[in-house]
Amino acid sequence: MATTASPTAPVSTHEGVPPLRAGQGHSFLLRKLHSLSGIIPVGAFLVEHFVSNAFATRGPGAYAKQVELLSSFPFVFYLELFGIWLPILYHALYGFYIWFRGESNVTDYPWAGNWMFTLQRWTGAIAFCYIVWHTWHLRFSGVHILTHPDAAFGKVQLEFQHTWALAFYALGIFCASWHFAYGLWLFAAKWGITTGDAARRRFGYVCFAIGLLFITVGALTMRSFLNTPLQPIGPQSGVHDSFAGAVAPGNRLR
Repeated sequence: MATTASPTAPVSTHEGVPPLRAGQGHSFLLRKLHSLSGIIPVGAFLVEHFVSNAFATRGPGAYAKQVELLSSFPFVFYLELFGIWLPILYHALYGFYIWFRGESNVTDYPWAGNWMFTLQRWTGAIAFCYIVWHTWHLRFSGVHILTHPDAAFGKVQLEFQHTWALAFYALGIFCASWHFAYGLWLFAAKWGITTGDAARRRFGYVCFAIGLLFITVGALTMRSFLNTPLQPIGPQSGVHDSFAGAVAPGNRLR
């Protein structure tokens, strides 16, 4: 989840999104780390994840090769632990802390800053819940896709046979895309990269385009999983996927 700070131009400070100021002790440092972690490494991982999953548009074979490539890195568990999971956990938990300590008065003062603050918090919360569920199912339940990369495409397809899982995927993609795009805008304003209303407005258009691009790539990727005939989930040797037993032929969404 991205930083909660807002642009601080005198004439356009966003209510409900307090800026970071030096001299606030540990809080200042923790907020800076929270802001930075939303871009590096969490944002960088999000870009990589969308690109890697987009290989599904080239078919199951290309997707399996991409999964195999990612799983071939040395010390992959520790790379994920320290480069992805712990940064996401810190960013999420501190984001929740900022949220619960914040004062967003949307109903009393429906200004843009309060609405954006609220949307950023809710999209972050939904995205975090989605990431936890998505990671647990694909990585830690059923067929182990790092051991059997050829099972990865079919495993995602099994999820898509459930309407609620398909809807959760779509919602997760939208929330993650929005949260990252608006987080980029906040980061640039917070760190002094964009100064003044005109620069922030122009960069806002760029971030809006980035968000739309992510949503489009995610939608095309989902369509590839849906339009491709169901794939086997690899040489399980008796190991069954957690979704497999719940999918009856008549319930398939093809």
